[in-house]
Amino acid sequence: MNQASRKDFVPTNYGALTTLVTVFFFWGFIAAGNSIFIPFCKHRFALDQFQSQLVDFAFYTAYYVGALVLFVIGSVSGKDLVGKWGLKKSIVFGLLFSALGAAVMIIAVNANTFAGMLGGLFIVALGFSLQQTGAQPFTIALGDPATGNSRVNLGGGVNSFGTMIGPLLVAFALFGTAANITDDQIIALPLSKVVILYSAIGALFIAAAALLGLSKKVPAGISDEPIEHANKALRTLLVITGLLLVVFVPLFNTYRNAEASSHQLEIERMYLLFAALSIVVVGLLLSYRSATKAAEGWGAMRYPQLVLGMLAIFVYVGVEVAIGSNLSELLRQKEFGEYSASHVAPFISMFWGSLMIGRWTGAINAFDMQRSIKKLLTFVVPLIAFSLILGTNFVAGKDVQPLLWYIICVLLQIAAFYVCDDKPARTMLVFGIAGIATMLLGLLTTGTVAVYAFLSGGLCCSIMWPSIFALAIAGLGKYTTQGSAFLIMMILGGGIIPPLQGKLSDILGIHYSFIVPVFCFSYLALFGFLVRGVLSRQGIDCDQTAAAAH
Repeated sequence: MNQASRKDFVPTNYGALTTLVTVFFFWGFIAAGNSIFIPFCKHRFALDQFQSQLVDFAFYTAYYVGALVLFVIGSVSGKDLVGKWGLKKSIVFGLLFSALGAAVMIIAVNANTFAGMLGGLFIVALGFSLQQTGAQPFTIALGDPATGNSRVNLGGGVNSFGTMIGPLLVAFALFGTAANITDDQIIALPLSKVVILYSAIGALFIAAAALLGLSKKVPAGISDEPIEHANKALRTLLVITGLLLVVFVPLFNTYRNAEASSHQLEIERMYLLFAALSIVVVGLLLSYRSATKAAEGWGAMRYPQLVLGMLAIFVYVGVEVAIGSNLSELLRQKEFGEYSASHVAPFISMFWGSLMIGRWTGAINAFDMQRSIKKLLTFVVPLIAFSLILGTNFVAGKDVQPLLWYIICVLLQIAAFYVCDDKPARTMLVFGIAGIATMLLGLLTTGTVAVYAFLSGGLCCSIMWPSIFALAIAGLGKYTTQGSAFLIMMILGGGIIPPLQGKLSDILGIHYSFIVPVFCFSYLALFGFLVRGVLSRQGIDCDQTAAAAH
């Protein structure tokens, strides 16, 4: 049945959507600055690999802290702060908060302090936390609920495009070239150039805030419905936070112990990271069990689809970042091509570009077109995106020859899109199983086949964020924004799962450490299977209204 013929069909607010996805582009573009910031800090402050990873740790932890603070305020006041401000103002406030973080980073660069830079990045990410808490449900609400996940895909696709071209533009701005940047160039980078970079980033944050805030096409998105106290959920999250502190403090302290052997340290750190993972997973599963028995006091967490979705977001972000963070080390091994640092870049670009391929394709259904045209675009758009990634790397002076046959993986993804037919639960199951298969193929082989298999993890992850989000908040009603905050908290997975795989690689080797993504994709496929039954028991058709049932 054609969407427009449905009685409950809601036309898409394209004016507001265009403005909002422009903000998504800024997120991706601005995040590209970290590709310069991380190596700059590593060489400027003589950091080891773990210390340089504190940049990512600060970033992903800020998402968790920001969303937790919003929830605590809401629990104490009995009002949803984001709903009270309105989704539009919440995003604007988040952008301005990120601009403040950019200012802190400028001060820290001038003071030549790494801790200050981490603080600035933490504030930037706190702003991102507020922005995404409002942006995800806002994007879904700007049209027909049945195509809400496609609009989130559209925003993600624009975000990925910004991330892909951002490093090139930043490289041009700082070094006058988009070619591979050497360590010597980074070391010799004048501090004044870094100040200019983050001044520009702060200006872009402010410009994005002005663009959204002054736009008359974007509705306020205010919700004045009172929310019930969620004391049990609050206590659970605070306990999880406290236990994570108990784990991370001794983890960081191990780097002050220079007397213990390296092997002993790595084993201890791995156990501590496993403990952190267990705290989150077990905490959420116990919450799920308790909330199903007695819903009172759990707020949005009374809905099992949300709790399952929180764990899915945690795992999804973790596996996406873990694969991307460990690919470089894998590609330097003899069995996988023994690529030098400069030749690894196009492979990393293709992994993150794979996310863009899937998100662009998933966004097709956000537009009101004939079904036959959508089917055609589902085949054409991924090939255009793939060509764009290759073209961008070619223009940057990189060798794209080893990536040409990756088009086979893209064609397999196209087939998966036809099978899924824009159904979120089916998408999670199919792409989750595909992720398991590609990771196992990579583990059992070497050379180009294994490299392509691990790169395909990006294709499998590409469509998952909007699908998880859509399924997790279906039927939450007045708890929707609270539920969104819970989901944003679980971006914390990007700060736990990647270093866990990194520590495992020190023991098993980098190749076999990719067993971690296998377990992650296994849960994501299981989520797709379980959530359909959960929503069905609540009378929700996850294929039609899972995008945002209110």
